[in-house]
Amino acid sequence: MRKVLLPSLVIIAGSLLLIRIFFLQIIDDSFKLKSENNAIKIKYDYPERGYVYDRNGKLLIANQPSYDIMVVPREVKNLDTLEFCQLLDIDKAFFLKKMEKARVYSPMLPSVFLPQLNKLEYAAFQEKIRKFNGFYIQKRSIRDYQVSYGANVFGFIAQVNEAIVAKNPYYKPGDLIGKQGIEQSYEEILRGQKGVKHILRDKFNREIGSYKDGKYDTIAQQGKDITLTIDGDLQQYGEELMVNKWGGIVAIEPKTGEILALVTSPNYDPALLVGRQRSKNYSLLYRDSIAKPLYDRGLLAQYTPGSPFKILTGLVALQEGVISDSTRFVCNHGFSYARGRFMRCHCSGGSIQLHRAIYESCNTFFSSSYIKIINKYNDHGYAVDLWAKHLKSFGLGDFMGYDLPIGVRGNIPTSKIYNRTYAGWKWDGKTIVSNAIGQGEVLMSPIQLANFMATIANRGYYYTPHIIKKIKNQPIDPKYRQKHTTTIDRKYFDPIIEGMHAVYGPAGTASGLGVEGIEICGKTGTAENFMVINGKRTKLQDHSIFVAFAPKDNPKIAIAVFVENGYWGKRWAGPIATLMIERYLKGKITRTDFEKRMLQGSLQDQYNKRYPQKHQDSLGILNARVKDSIAREKGKIDSLATKKPVEVKKDTVKKKTP
Repeated sequence: MRKVLLPSLVIIAGSLLLIRIFFLQIIDDSFKLKSENNAIKIKYDYPERGYVYDRNGKLLIANQPSYDIMVVPREVKNLDTLEFCQLLDIDKAFFLKKMEKARVYSPMLPSVFLPQLNKLEYAAFQEKIRKFNGFYIQKRSIRDYQVSYGANVFGFIAQVNEAIVAKNPYYKPGDLIGKQGIEQSYEEILRGQKGVKHILRDKFNREIGSYKDGKYDTIAQQGKDITLTIDGDLQQYGEELMVNKWGGIVAIEPKTGEILALVTSPNYDPALLVGRQRSKNYSLLYRDSIAKPLYDRGLLAQYTPGSPFKILTGLVALQEGVISDSTRFVCNHGFSYARGRFMRCHCSGGSIQLHRAIYESCNTFFSSSYIKIINKYNDHGYAVDLWAKHLKSFGLGDFMGYDLPIGVRGNIPTSKIYNRTYAGWKWDGKTIVSNAIGQGEVLMSPIQLANFMATIANRGYYYTPHIIKKIKNQPIDPKYRQKHTTTIDRKYFDPIIEGMHAVYGPAGTASGLGVEGIEICGKTGTAENFMVINGKRTKLQDHSIFVAFAPKDNPKIAIAVFVENGYWGKRWAGPIATLMIERYLKGKITRTDFEKRMLQGSLQDQYNKRYPQKHQDSLGILNARVKDSIAREKGKIDSLATKKPVEVKKDTVKKKTP
């Protein structure tokens, strides 16, 4: 046996090697293709990205033709640099910088010299391209925004960087990729698949036909169209209401988790990040460190939730059995929780039970309830963790899992933080009582506020918020159809909802904000606001918060509105929430008194207090530069349009129907 084992292994190994060599040399000639790179020119055919529609079939994003000037450095000969630069409106320093970058990448391979020429610029360059050896036009499509809102939802497309090229072999230098918003989240679906053509060249570098009769060529596949859950009309209206106000609005359909509106303010026109000025405009927006138009406050801002959090405090207290809907606490216009420590309250005072505590927003009632929760157990750390567990079942204190690329956890504190903070000291419910009214260590983003409101509307369950409604010929992720149930029994939601309905009543904190014919359940909120200015912790104007859902018995919309430095909940956030609800449910506005005040109102004077004068001046300069950039770009296009037209094949973008 040993005598035949070694020869057998040698024969088997040799046979396998011969088979592999035969396959590579006779059958598979892909390596031959690679060895002939010097004689083969690869051309890419870039497909259109998928179109984007709102939930009602309105076209939001289409495509328009764009033209990149490509360069192969080794082929650039006898170039009239002055004429070339004048034609493209660039200077010599820019030209030399781009040429050096192209040579570093590869003297023999094409790279992007100047991206995203529009049709008029392309026509002017195409007329004289014969003079510029080594340069050619690569046609692409770029975004054509049909609306001027929703930039934070859409994101934008930009050239890939070296890190992306190194990580993903699909992308080549100069390729475009989605950044932020749905363009990033659904990049692989929207981008399609680019086609590849292998062109054979002779020794004089002339193209003589397809390599192997197109055996290795592939056809470009257009990106898939997608439909968003966003209601375009509601999104636009929300952004109009938030002009000259900083903050966010998030509206969700409770029964599905579909995001109806995702507003951040300040915002920007998505068209700013298209065309040759994209990079310059992006830099201007990015450097605006005051207004932060690229910062999505609806998803990224973390705020103390204020009084809306009392709803959760009440639910946990009911679930833990420390109160019932008939439990009463006496409020003396505030709550004394330690020597010299007094939490003021704006309710009418007296003996208060749950229903009245909600619609009058009584601090004493919910502080007392919270202390009972924590002090129910001898181990206060265990009690805090149990309280946190209930809250996390609402999707709080962690990433929510929605289909947008950015987000924050928020914060629901546990015993770990308090054991560390109060090490060596026996802390209890009174020590951390500010959590009861949403002013302690609790932090939430506007989308978390809206989602917990959708959970209340559903009486104890929610679906993961998402912005995708439909993908052409492809199902959406099934996780968005999975129901998440809270740890709170359904029966405890009814008294809470009744109290929220009374918030709009004559004695409620939102009295006068109602709309005839719509039963709205809501909760006002006011959150204290501190900021370090010139090295000193400074108290600024409070934030205005409002959460609501409607109708009461068959909820179709849940909403959270957060207005920075907006005084109290009823002043700014409340009217905006009411208007958004009426606009969505009725399609028109009857509370024109609110609408006029919200559209014309401004909180810019409050924001000016937050920054030294030099920063205010900086913001004004940046805004002016952005406007000037747009004006200059329009002027160039108008100038080109007045020139003698050049006969070129007309490109059209057909508006699809969903």
